[in-house]
Amino acid sequence: MSDFKKIGILGGGSWATALTKIIMHNVSEVNWYMRSSQSIEYLNKFGRNKNYISSINLNTEQIHLSDDINQVIEQSDILVFAIPSAFLSAALEKVNVPLSKKYIVSAIKGLVPSNHKIIGEYFSDEFHVPLEQFAVISGPCHAEEVALERLSYLTIASQQVKFAREIANLLQTHYIKTSISDDIYGTEYAAVIKNIIAIAAGICHGLGYGDNFLAVLISNAIQEIKRFVDVVHPISRDIKSSAYLGDLLVTAYSQFSRNRTFGNMIGKGYSVKSAQLEMNMIAEGYYAVKSIHTINEHYKANMPITDAVYNILYESISPAIEIKLLTENLR
Repeated sequence: MSDFKKIGILGGGSWATALTKIIMHNVSEVNWYMRSSQSIEYLNKFGRNKNYISSINLNTEQIHLSDDINQVIEQSDILVFAIPSAFLSAALEKVNVPLSKKYIVSAIKGLVPSNHKIIGEYFSDEFHVPLEQFAVISGPCHAEEVALERLSYLTIASQQVKFAREIANLLQTHYIKTSISDDIYGTEYAAVIKNIIAIAAGICHGLGYGDNFLAVLISNAIQEIKRFVDVVHPISRDIKSSAYLGDLLVTAYSQFSRNRTFGNMIGKGYSVKSAQLEMNMIAEGYYAVKSIHTINEHYKANMPITDAVYNILYESISPAIEIKLLTENLR
């Protein structure tokens, strides 16, 4: 990276761990904020994140770990956020150093629940970070396959092309190929909605629907995503590209998808609370569907799949009844 030297990773989960592995191919050291001092102690001792993707072995000589978020922010030029959206505001309440001159990269696939903002808007409005200093990482890419070094593709979106290219170079390895985009709104919203669709796919699987129906569901889902992002941010975009359709497919079909897993449990009769407790991981789509439902009250895009998931998770409608009604609206 020509203009930036110091990289900060914020978050202690699977994606933060995978991104650290990727980035360490291309920089000599990273700063890494983790909330848990116990996780830091374990990683420093064994070179592994004991709770997430523990198969990844990291060179601790390249990592400066800290449970002080301000220290990591202060010592870094580029901040890569991989904190679940539901906890982002709480994490940033502790920040007492300015963010306005930092370059922010979001690896968060969700909206801030308190105000229903995408991550770029949140940093712009709350911390005065210009959108030109903001980028989004989008898939299709699961952390588990990064751990296995299976070939994966990432799209980096930013309104500043130079910044997008620099982040793309930062993430390029022999098993990660990258491309760039200027559509931060479309990639962020598509990444949010695909988690909702993955929950729907999991619910249907849990109810006993098969691959034939899932194919129809996903075909309708990409049209639903297009209707929403086109009305929220109407620019020319190819919804069939991997940043949109590819990310949707891997999240809806993959065994590694926590949103699909969460939906599958709901379809099998778990309550929301019991599914969350058993998973011990965050399914971003649970929070996202409430935010998208609220936003769409203004835009009124036709979103039958999103509406069905919202009704199941927040209105306590029977999954079997709601999905049966949904089947009548799909073509």
